[in-house]
Amino acid sequence: MTIDWSWIGEHIGELASLTLSHLEAAMTAVLLGLVLSLPLAVLAHRVRPLRGFLLGASNVLFTIPSIAVFVLLLPVSGLTRTTTVIGLTVYTLVVLLRNTVEGLESVPARTKEAARAMGTRPLRTLLAVEFPLALPVIMAGVRIATVMSISLVSVATYIGDGGLGQLFTDGFQRDFPTPVIAGVVLTLLLAVVADAVLVAVEYALTPWRRSRA
Repeated sequence: MTIDWSWIGEHIGELASLTLSHLEAAMTAVLLGLVLSLPLAVLAHRVRPLRGFLLGASNVLFTIPSIAVFVLLLPVSGLTRTTTVIGLTVYTLVVLLRNTVEGLESVPARTKEAARAMGTRPLRTLLAVEFPLALPVIMAGVRIATVMSISLVSVATYIGDGGLGQLFTDGFQRDFPTPVIAGVVLTLLLAVVADAVLVAVEYALTPWRRSRA
């Protein structure tokens, strides 16, 4: 299998545009998933009877094939980027919700008791104590959700979106491997770079772990 480098050179602009579109869809879904998962995770952590229900419901959503989610959303949002983002958000929510709950539950009880003994209000304890200590576990979920979203964007090609996934369709239809290889390589690079950036973000946000080490 050989690569037609002249095709690559002639389509640099298109490749860049598809890469940015791919990244935009994936990161929008992760951000929306994070916004939704944080309050739900706090609720599941605080109200124990809801924990099983919320995690169970998210697991059920995760079992639905991605292409089926996109198809089910078509009557609601049509052949638009909105359908792609909503579908991806469903999957990121599962990972982010579970990791955020586990992160909050990993905070030592003595630490929270000490904060309460100092007169810290519950909301401030949550924001200043629990979330920072849970951040490594939450960021692990963000990294998984990001890589997963980047890989799933291509599935949206079946509804007319899909970012770099359009290269796969184009290559297969024309029996021309170069677009397929380009799409695979660019998708892998996006995943690796995004994960590296998130590792750097976590490193910057957890200075106490560096000082302890």
